[in-house]
Order: sequence, then structure tokens, then C-alpha cells
Amino acid sequence: MGVQEVRWDNGRTVGAGDYNLFYGKGNEHEQSGTGFCVHHRIVSAVKSVEFVSDRMLYIVLKRCCFSIIVLNVHAPGEEKNYDSKGSFYEELEQVFYHFPHYHVKILLGDFNAKMGRENIFKLTIGNESLHQDRNDNGVSMVNIAT
Repeated sequence: MGVQEVRWDNGRTVGAGDYNLFYGKGNEHEQSGTGFCVHHRIVSAVKSVEFVSDRMLYIVLKRCCFSIIVLNVHAPGEEKNYDSKGSFYEELEQVFYHFPHYHVKILLGDFNAKMGRENIFKLTIGNESLHQDRNDNGVSMVNIAT
């Protein structure tokens, strides 16, 4: 399970009942921070956990002949400036496309996105959406998905 806004100092691993929580450090304002809760039955499959930034980390789970890479993100909110959002999505693309193509890749997290019901998005998101109109983060998320 991916979690966002962990907000704790110093990335590390802690036990929490039947789970191990792997988390990365938040920023200097004690904001952001991402993590993964991994059940103890599959924690032996964790090959590595990489903390990319205060808004991004990924976990590599080893299978018999391939790996599953789960990238967990927390995108800047819609109110953030264009440069910080642009930097986030550039970093996301660099990290995601750095992974070997033969691994299973899963992207999850809080994109702070609203997906509209505009016809242009239907091929990517389908016919249903909670929102009538999109926001800028929604457009960026669709661009990543396509």
C-alpha cells in the first residue's frame, strides 16, 4: 500500500503490527513524504526501496524471473507554481522511463488531479469521472498515462 504525506524525518523502516512501513523523509517544512506499507508475508520479496525525493519513492519486488516496480508519488497541489509542478513531472518521467521495459511497472499515488469528462480524455480515463472539468494536474496525469 502506498501512503503520502508521511511527514516524518529521516527515511527508514519501522514495524507496525503485521506490516513494515518504508518511508522517505519529508521536506524542510515537514510536508510531503511518501512510503509503503508491506505485509510481513511478502517483505522478503522487497529487493530495494529507493527514495527519489520528498514526493517520490519506489519499491522493487522480486519475482521468479522479473521484478515488479511500484512508484509512489505525491504531486504538488494545483495551487503550487508552474515551475515546481513542471519539475515534478519531469522527474517522474525520468524515473519511470529509467526502469527496464521488461519489468512490471505500477504508478500510484496522490496526483492532486481532477479528471474532466471532456471527450479528449475518454480514451485514457473512460466515460466516468467525478469532475465535470479538469485541472492542470489532471492534464499532466493524462499525459503521463498516455
